[in-house]
Amino acid sequence: MESFLIKGGVPLHGTVAIGGSKNAALPIMAAALLTDEPCVIRGVPHLSDTEFMAQILESLGARVKFADGTLTVCARKIHGYADYELVRKMRGSICIAGPLLARLRRARVSLPGGCIIGARPINLHLKGFAALGATIQIAGGYVAATAKKLTGATMFLGGRAGSTVLGTANVMMAATLAEGVTVIESAACEPEVVDLANFLQVMGANISGAGSPTITITGVKKLHGAEHQVIPDRIEAATFAIAAAATDGEITLKNVRADHLRAVIDKLNEANVSVQRRGEALVVKRRGKLKPVDITTLPYSGFPTDVQAQMMSLLALAPGISIITERIFEARFMHVSELARLGADIEIEGPSAIVKGGKPLSGAPVMASDLRASAALVIAGLAAKGETQVNRIYHLDRGYEKMDAKLRKLGARIRRIQEKT
Repeated sequence: MESFLIKGGVPLHGTVAIGGSKNAALPIMAAALLTDEPCVIRGVPHLSDTEFMAQILESLGARVKFADGTLTVCARKIHGYADYELVRKMRGSICIAGPLLARLRRARVSLPGGCIIGARPINLHLKGFAALGATIQIAGGYVAATAKKLTGATMFLGGRAGSTVLGTANVMMAATLAEGVTVIESAACEPEVVDLANFLQVMGANISGAGSPTITITGVKKLHGAEHQVIPDRIEAATFAIAAAATDGEITLKNVRADHLRAVIDKLNEANVSVQRRGEALVVKRRGKLKPVDITTLPYSGFPTDVQAQMMSLLALAPGISIITERIFEARFMHVSELARLGADIEIEGPSAIVKGGKPLSGAPVMASDLRASAALVIAGLAAKGETQVNRIYHLDRGYEKMDAKLRKLGARIRRIQEKT
């Protein structure tokens, strides 16, 4: 396995281009299964997750070409069985179930894997499929959904932690080829859901309300091929913005959507970090000393859970007490013990982390537990004095394309090495 070796204490300066959104690209790739015509998807980041999804599409019978950020998928002849060995590698693979069910009226998909950050059941996906008329069976680690026909229905997809992003995407894709009108109440409002809806509409789907809690889909008989540009990755943009603040540097972010980052920008401003538009770019730098901030993660347009760990690294540097409350996943504080190895003073009380910031961080070997925890440890290592080795960065490679190369261009002393066994 590989690690990052970081010599910290260097302010980051320069310009970084943000890649396409992983969380938008995965369901859009799956949506290409809805048609037998070619689809061209631009701005797909080259990550282990998108590679896995491409392999899954190929295993289903689709022809896939991936080059220079452009993915071409032609799913002329496909079958409905997705094997465990591929699907187990990432949770996002479950989003192939909706397109398979819509097009073939059958899908047999292994229960997915991915980062271990708390319970992330797919019961709402299955609830939506059942409302459309599918029969659901779970046995031997697989979900099998079958239907003689799919019929539009009104359904509520709110869960214990709010709306479900992948569930909304999955049911929306299934409903595009259902007979009649489907209404999804308590739908996820995330930009990634809107991006998927835009792609489906270019394919010929009839969808309204994406980006609101109520999405209406009027089924059509057939979808056709389409071309699409994936939105910028708001989580990658937030991560680099926080890295600029943590190292007391100044970074210009290109290919960003400020409207997708309002909650993050608001909390950075509270922490005394300036985020200013400069044309189509954002410029991020500290105004002075960092200030403590209280944060609660919420569904969009609230503060994203996928930025919680990175902000914790920043607030560990801010003198005073910050409180971070996690309302989406109950086990998303596994990075706390590793940040403590770098000198951070953080206590867990139920769903909240109390960050007693302002103490200097010092380098140490640390272990990544999931994708965003990896990013948090990299940020802390960049800000710490001395040398930090972040192990198990395969987590990070799931969601950040060439992060070490991008950071080196900004002046970071970071390199990829093989872990010692």
